[in-house]
Amino acid sequence: MRVFSEIQRFNQWWMQLINIGLLGFLLFSFYNWYIAKEPTGNVTPTDTVGQIVVIVSIIPALLLLYSIKLKTSNDEIGIHYQFTPFHFSRKTIRWNEIEKCYVRTYNPIKEYGGWGYRTSFGKKKGSAFNVKGNILAFNWSSKQVKSY
Repeated sequence: MRVFSEIQRFNQWWMQLINIGLLGFLLFSFYNWYIAKEPTGNVTPTDTVGQIVVIVSIIPALLLLYSIKLKTSNDEIGIHYQFTPFHFSRKTIRWNEIEKCYVRTYNPIKEYGGWGYRTSFGKKKGSAFNVKGNILAFNWSSKQVKSY
C-alpha cells in the first residue's frame, strides 16, 4: 500500500500579517514603556500589572498560532491524524470503520464554517480537519457513529 503523510500549518499570508502586527504592537509597547517613557493606550510605564496583562495575552497567542499544525497520514492500518497542540496523541480511524474514503474539492467556509477542526452545518458531511486550501485529503463516511 502506498503511504501518504503530510504536515500543514497556518502559514497563510494574512495569518503572518496578524502575527507581525501582534509582534509589532508588543515591540511598540516596549519602546513606549521603557525608552520613551510614554503610555500605550491605558497602560503607563509605571503600570506593571497592565504591562504583564498585555505581555501575557500577546505572547501565548503568538506561540499558539505558530504551534498549531495538522499531521495526517494513511497506511495499511488506516487514517492517522493529530491536530497539535489540541491532540496530545495521534488518532486513528481504521479502514474497517470507514465506508468510503475519497479526495474532493470543497468550500471550507460554506460547508464547514472555515478552517481548523470543524463539523459541517446540519451534520450531513461529518467533520473535517483542515488548515488551508479547498481540497479534503481524506473525506470519509463512517460505518458507525463515533465521536473523536
